[in-house]
Amino acid sequence: MFTEYVLFDLPAGMPRETVIAGMHEVAPRWRQEPQLVRKTFIYDERAGVAGAFYLWLDRAAAEAAHDEAWRARIRAHYGSEPRIRYFETPLVVDNALGRVIEAGDARTAAPTPDR
Repeated sequence: MFTEYVLFDLPAGMPRETVIAGMHEVAPRWRQEPQLVRKTFIYDERAGVAGAFYLWLDRAAAEAAHDEAWRARIRAHYGSEPRIRYFETPLVVDNALGRVIEAGDARTAAPTPDR
């Protein structure tokens, strides 16, 4: 498994409601990613940034999802270049599911997308 950390600057003065509405708008698209285990949206009003932590079955899926077309949409919508880092994720403690997920078990932990 891989954790992908994505962060981008928001336009000055963008209201919280607008940021959260954007998260709701794209959430259904991420439900359709078969290699995505989970996505956690993040927002820091003081720093003027937003982004997400993604847990992927593999790094190639993460890189494919955040290709140049996706980066161009972020630049167009928020006026900033997204910053992305990848981390190997050998183990996840998931208290919501009540289990520890090892990299080899992640495929069974990924929910089936609504279609």
